Amino acid sequence: MALDDSRFAVLADETLRRILEAVDASGGDLDADLRDGVLTIEAGSGAQYVINQHAPNREIWVSSPVSGAWHFAFDETRAQWADTRANSPSSALLLPDLLARELSSLFGAPFALSGRTAR
Repeated sequence: MALDDSRFAVLADETLRRILEAVDASGGDLDADLRDGVLTIEAGSGAQYVINQHAPNREIWVSSPVSGAWHFAFDETRAQWADTRANSPSSALLLPDLLARELSSLFGAPFALSGRTAR
């Protein structure tokens, strides 16, 4: 099924909310704020992530202080947001994996998003 505008909005909203909840539950040195489709995560060190919906491309964009800019499109097969720069769909980095790796290293404790994105 192709990702239409309304389905994109639902999936992107759900994903940003899940990231916010995971940050809030982490107990780490991270603060998060979600407003108008833009999620800002700030570490005590001052490092800041900006994660937002980009509706024209139906993508989630991430600005990382660690690895730079990322674009993620929804992969229907895996029901996850996958990196658009990958050479193949199977080699694409998934959004939860990027955040787990980077946020875990930022505050020195495991960080993970639970579950998969709704279909």
